[in-house]
Amino acid sequence: MESGERPRAAVIVTGSELLTGSITDRNGPWLARELGELGFQVAHVLLVGDRPDDLDAALRFAVNSGCVLVVTSGGLGPTADDLTAEVVASFAGVDLVLDDDMREHIAGILRRGWAARTEFSATAIEEANRKQAMVPRGALALPPVGTAPGLVVPRPGGPLVVVLPGPPRELQGMWPTALEAPPFRELLAGVPAAETRSLRFFGLPESEIAATLREFDAEMDLSGVEVTTCLRRGELEVDLRPKPGAAVFASELHGALAARHAKHLVSDDGSTTDELLARALLERGWTVATGESCTGGMLASRLVDRPGSSAYVAGGVVAYSNTAKTQLLGVPAEMIEEHGAVSPEVARALADGARERFGADVGVGITGVAGPDGGTEAKPVGYVCFCVTTGDGLVLARDPRLPGGRSDVRERSTDLGMHLLLRAAAPRRAE
Repeated sequence: MESGERPRAAVIVTGSELLTGSITDRNGPWLARELGELGFQVAHVLLVGDRPDDLDAALRFAVNSGCVLVVTSGGLGPTADDLTAEVVASFAGVDLVLDDDMREHIAGILRRGWAARTEFSATAIEEANRKQAMVPRGALALPPVGTAPGLVVPRPGGPLVVVLPGPPRELQGMWPTALEAPPFRELLAGVPAAETRSLRFFGLPESEIAATLREFDAEMDLSGVEVTTCLRRGELEVDLRPKPGAAVFASELHGALAARHAKHLVSDDGSTTDELLARALLERGWTVATGESCTGGMLASRLVDRPGSSAYVAGGVVAYSNTAKTQLLGVPAEMIEEHGAVSPEVARALADGARERFGADVGVGITGVAGPDGGTEAKPVGYVCFCVTTGDGLVLARDPRLPGGRSDVRERSTDLGMHLLLRAAAPRRAE
């Protein structure tokens, strides 16, 4: 590791089903975030199939790229293609040995749970149990969250290998125990604390941040800070990760970026629109109701995705047809006839109708042309009308044309709906 650089880590996710597209990997991104917060520089996140040679190659690639830590997920089950423990043992230059205590621990789990509900033979269950209790010699076995133990495997000359199960619930449940394992604690003791500073913007393109950084770089040396950007849920996330010794400069750069783009700033501490909206609604004691057409309930789903949302979400209506708009939310039929179902007037009526029907403090209405058909010259695909109204008379309305296909338009509409609700609930952020 060069002076001024953070120790490098790699994540290796195993599972042929991930390479076929049958399921989406959730462990790699989660582990990368956790390792970054611990102070590691995450150099690689690799996906490999359930093939020993490929996993071994990935481990050796991590060594050759200077990683001091490798975290793997998957391949710890009882089936023939679960070979992670065997491959990691070979990589560490040791053999597999039976951990009798772990075998009995797993047997107890099986007796209390899964085995008691199945008709599989005791012999088959014992074979599965024994396979999962085989650990690399000298490794520390981590108690299972499901039935598969994790492993912390030191390797002479490094890296340290932490082997975790594949199911996200089990992996995340085991992670705190892995962090407390003595070899991992010893490694962490030499890792500089993470000092990431984050900014979130809405409506600001990445090209603008890039231009600002080029301008700043011409005036000052930015090499001491790694700046990464990511556009997600309509928000531009900007993370500043200082190299050791550059924390003060990172703070100055953080402040300069926030000031330069203050108009679009959502938060200067990494808080998301979802977090800020929940906080604002709770602080004001407000409830929210939704009247959705083209988003089909996506906004309501986003609102209730957070624990505790029952304190501020009153309810919502998916009023897709004109009849539903009229009968469920009180949108006048003559308004739809005159202005069309996709119009600022109908969006306002949806917001007012939702707020009144549910007795909420704030209502939001969304109606638009998601496509791929149904657009006209006056109202093309991607044209969406939004309105947020409050009981004290605030009205926020927008009618942009959003880019992309059908799913893009619906997702971006949900993003904008959340942002408008935040502007209503936290008026200090309003233009």
